[in-house]
Amino acid sequence: MNPGSSPPPASDPDSAVTSSIRELIKPKPFRPTVFWRLGEEIPKPLQTGLMITSLALPLVLWWAVTTLVKIDPVFLPSPGAVLAAFGRLWQSGDLLKDTLASLGRVGVGFFLSALVSIPIGVLMGSFASIRALLEPLFGLVRYMPAPAFIPLLILYLGIGEPPKIALIFMGTFFFNTLMVMDAVKFVPRDLIEATYMLGGNRREVLTQVILPHVLPGILDASRINLAAAWQLVIVSELIAATEGLGRRISVAGRFLRTDEIFVGLIVIGIIGLSFDLLFQYLLRITCKWANQKR
Repeated sequence: MNPGSSPPPASDPDSAVTSSIRELIKPKPFRPTVFWRLGEEIPKPLQTGLMITSLALPLVLWWAVTTLVKIDPVFLPSPGAVLAAFGRLWQSGDLLKDTLASLGRVGVGFFLSALVSIPIGVLMGSFASIRALLEPLFGLVRYMPAPAFIPLLILYLGIGEPPKIALIFMGTFFFNTLMVMDAVKFVPRDLIEATYMLGGNRREVLTQVILPHVLPGILDASRINLAAAWQLVIVSELIAATEGLGRRISVAGRFLRTDEIFVGLIVIGIIGLSFDLLFQYLLRITCKWANQKR
């Protein structure tokens, strides 16, 4: 060391440890990707292409299997045979009549279920006293399969439309109520306390804070439980009905008309997908703040 030069600074052991820790916890750089974006939106063209692929790929595989492999049409009809059966049933008017019958039952049963379950779910999620009173009962009943009540519903209500609508109501009411309750339970407490601090009362907190905040959850719960409503209406029509898609599937199965069974299943799927897209559209236009938050 030259005379007059200052000694080198002593190494600080704490800073060395801190630097080592920073190196260990330093986030690793990810390669840029479009397909594997975690928690982010993907470009619209890619999204549209993937959605089309999800529907087109099964159809292509179905056509390939029935064309390249010799399969008895009783077990797996070709897409052309199903399309011909669709045209036959549509021209006779049976398909439209059955579809409208099933749509009417689902519409009435699920509307009544949502009309009752949403307010009860909001009250259960908002007030611990109501939740303590009803949640054990709802938790017990929801594990009972709704189709098991069919003999009782026929005994009490006969074999007309009331037991079918009651089955849809029972099969969706408890699940919808509990899903709405769970959505309300997770409303941030800070929002409620801020409303009280600004002079709000219980009614204002319920109508101006809780309900707008849980509206996306209510729409999602309704969208999910609507699928259960369609399953239940088909079950009810398999047992006692003179018209409906479930009745059409039952009769076709009895006479080994597999192509007509496929027609009924595809029509149900198309209707379900249409309602699913409708709920997603309602969510986008009524809850724009939720989309931005996501």
